[in-house]
Order: sequence, then C-alpha cells, then structure tokens
Amino acid sequence: MTVHLQREVEKLKKKLLAISAMVQDIIDQAVEALRLRDARLAERVIESDEDIDRMELEIEEDCLKILALYNPVAHDLRFVVAVLKMNNDLERMADQAVNIAERAKYLSGCEDVDVPADLSRLADVVQQMLHNVLDALIHLDTHLARQVIRDDDQADEIHRRMYRLTQECIRRDPSQIEAQFNIISISRNLERIADQITNIAEDIIYMAEGHLVRHVHE
Repeated sequence: MTVHLQREVEKLKKKLLAISAMVQDIIDQAVEALRLRDARLAERVIESDEDIDRMELEIEEDCLKILALYNPVAHDLRFVVAVLKMNNDLERMADQAVNIAERAKYLSGCEDVDVPADLSRLADVVQQMLHNVLDALIHLDTHLARQVIRDDDQADEIHRRMYRLTQECIRRDPSQIEAQFNIISISRNLERIADQITNIAEDIIYMAEGHLVRHVHE
C-alpha cells in the first residue's frame, strides 16, 4: 500500500503545481489586460477560468480518494490536508483574476481615466508574492513562506491608500464614479489574492513543519 500511496502523492504534487502555474498565468494576464487596456485579453482570462475549475475539482477528488483508500499518516496526511486547502485558495484566486479582468474590460473603454500608480504597485506586490509562494511550495522553503506572510502587510497598506484615493477622485469629479468603482474593485480583488497567497504560505509551513500558523504572522 505504501508504494501505491507514494505514487498517488507524487501525482497529486504534479497536479498541484500544474494548477498553481495556471493560476499564476491567469493573474498575470488579468493584470496585463488592465495595464494595456486590452479588452480581448481580459475576455480570454474570463473564458479560461473553466479549465481551472475543472482542475480544482479533480484535485479535490484525488485528495478525498487518497484519504479514503490509503489512510495516510504523519507527513503524507499533512500534505494531503494542505493540498485540499491550497487547492481551494488557488481556485478562489482564479475567480478574483476573472473579477479583475471584468473590471479591466470596462476600463479599456475609459480612455480619460488613468490607472493609479498605487494600483500598478499593488499588482506588482501581489505578483511577486505569488512568484515567491510558488517557489516556496516547490522547494518547501519555510523561510520564503514566512517572508510572503510579512509582505501581505504591504499589500494591505497599498489597498487602504487606494480606497482613500478613489474617494478623493469621486469627490473631485462625480462623473467618474463608475470608473472609480471599477478601480477600487480591482484593488480589493488584488488584496484578496494577497490574503489567499498568505494562506498558501501558512499551509506550506504546516506541510513542512507540522504546526499551524494560520493568523499567526511571525
């Protein structure tokens, strides 16, 4: 049974890395659609979400099968439990990317509305957090995972600035209210992606070290 379990665990690892790459790609494309005001790219992001949904369901079914058939313990059990949680966060991140793409599609038609520098900065921070957390996942690097957790504070602070900025823009020019609503919605979705990346970083630490660090930022 141990040989079969290890084979299933290895297959699960490959699928987790595959969906992680898919999610990273869809987030990068959503941000690119925003920066380039590219409605066609935004539409491709929206359409590609179904592939991630299918992969998420497949991974969940694989995890449940391993738990039911092989009764894993110790590290293998931690791995499967962590994959279940990370899989859910990855799927939610893809949903946030779709939300960003939908807002970017709207903004592509608003040539008189500038994308704030802080929004671009927030996207940079989130994309770097995602790159780092996937690197931490591949190498089970808990030091890097902890750095990702700390970086979430920066994302939160930029989002708070964005909220104040959009309020001020609306006060100055009420005709921009719909565009500014879309801008703050993008900021909120990026901030949520950062939170989900933080969850994954915490799950990497659990997987590697065997203790929960959820909501305990070191």
